[in-house]
Amino acid sequence: MSFRYFVYISDSKVDMLLQQIDPGATRKRTAEVSVDLKVLKGKRGVEAAVGADRTERLERVVRYLTDFGDLGSVDEPGQFFWGLLPLRWGPLVGADGLSLVYFGGRSERTVLGLGGSRRHVFGAPPSGELDPPLSRSLLPSLLDGIVKAPGIAAAVTEGDGDAEACQDVRRATSGLRGPAQNMEFIAKRLLHGKTADGETVLLGSPLYVALVD
Repeated sequence: MSFRYFVYISDSKVDMLLQQIDPGATRKRTAEVSVDLKVLKGKRGVEAAVGADRTERLERVVRYLTDFGDLGSVDEPGQFFWGLLPLRWGPLVGADGLSLVYFGGRSERTVLGLGGSRRHVFGAPPSGELDPPLSRSLLPSLLDGIVKAPGIAAAVTEGDGDAEACQDVRRATSGLRGPAQNMEFIAKRLLHGKTADGETVLLGSPLYVALVD
């Protein structure tokens, strides 16, 4: 039996989508956590967020996207896309001191970047001063974090438009160091376009990323 070893789950995106798939599920969970907070001063709420309930809610969303959603691939993304690729990853801290976790790799036809808030990484410390005021799941904040990262900011092309943003994503992916790991993921498409020299680039914000043997 092959297991997925989750390294990243975005509870905020999962809950937002689950509320649209099954509104009763999130109302029930909110009520349960509220009772736990009153009784145990937040301890149960934290435990529930990192326990079996967390992966169960994710799997419900994944099943729905697989069966009914606009779920494409890295080379042909829909509103969401699935992939299984060797990825390098790690934290980026921009020149402004705000944090980001970034995964990068390449398929046969596409340069891929995945970015999100560091608090969604398993084992990460609670939210704090290094978190940006705007979620890293949103395109302006994610691009802002990428172009401000040391080693990337100096090479940023001046100008506006998708081509410049795609070049920033390509630089961020190319700048990752360390061994690549085989990873499975589903992500929300944020940017899909071409660089000035015609290379296809895809940037997304993941629902989950997991190590796969």
